[in-house]
Amino acid sequence: MSEIACMWMRGGTSKGGYFLANDLPEDTAKRDATLLRVMGSPDPRQIDGMGGADPLTSKVAIVKKSDRDDCDVEYLFLQVYVDQALVSDAQNCGNMLAGVGPFAIERGLVSATGDETDVRIFMANTGQVAVARVMTPSGQVNYDGDAAIDGVPGTSAPVLITFKDTAGSSCGALLPTGNPYDTVEGTRITCIDNGMPCVILRARDFDITGTETREELDANDTLKARLEKIRLQAGYLMNLGDVTDKTVPKMTLVSAPTQGGVLSTRTFIPHRCHASIGVLGAVSVATAAAIEHSVAHEVAELSGDTMAIEHPIGETTVVLTRDEKGDIESAAILRTARKLMDGQVFV
Repeated sequence: MSEIACMWMRGGTSKGGYFLANDLPEDTAKRDATLLRVMGSPDPRQIDGMGGADPLTSKVAIVKKSDRDDCDVEYLFLQVYVDQALVSDAQNCGNMLAGVGPFAIERGLVSATGDETDVRIFMANTGQVAVARVMTPSGQVNYDGDAAIDGVPGTSAPVLITFKDTAGSSCGALLPTGNPYDTVEGTRITCIDNGMPCVILRARDFDITGTETREELDANDTLKARLEKIRLQAGYLMNLGDVTDKTVPKMTLVSAPTQGGVLSTRTFIPHRCHASIGVLGAVSVATAAAIEHSVAHEVAELSGDTMAIEHPIGETTVVLTRDEKGDIESAAILRTARKLMDGQVFV
């Protein structure tokens, strides 16, 4: 049995292990085997590891100092499957991203610059940059504060994350097909990638309201079979190839808002319904809502570029910024993070 330095953190509405790159095996196969052992996968309960038996709590952030002039650190996100011996780097995770800045400061990769410290993060999965603003009074990371996000009880210090140049990060273009909508299997869809490849679909086209609970949708095998059939075809349309064993694209069902937001969402990630919505998934959906003739735009109730995206346990607000041409230039989102454990994990 060996031990590895690790910090367990909640980042946004996700939770997982944060590692320095040089503390894990350099060989990818050995690294993945180690992380499967850390999480206790494959096992539905992950009883022999640190995972929480849910995709949202079976995540890993690998961080190292960046050699780039425009970034401080590099962040690689890995999704460790719960019940399969798979580790995927096919996507970003904007929730785990919320913990990267605090972790980098705690580990001495970045020096605090005052009461607030901006950490420039290169997202290795997609080659994009995000800036996280971390509260650092007295030169130390502060996790206590008054910021609240849906899906997390209580309040914590805010972590404001600004995404830039995320359009087409995985698919090569904001609208990979070149169209605001396409038709697959007789169903109208929008394929979009503004940091997270997503297929957006109208809930009513699947004989649901879009307000069902996560548990109801997870139990709907007919719905999931239809979504997967569309997803497999959309993978090729979105330049992702065969996505049979990939966690992207995400499948997001949209409907009219019920809580005063822009629209309501139910997202499959890709085979289980998300308890809320991913950060970058919310950015992609908000961007789609702003594009005329998209599936999201059809059901959205718009009132500007501040968009509350409703999900099963609340809402996630995305603030879009446009350039002189009116195109989406950047998106900002408020998250929080909390350090849960710092020590050694045994494998």
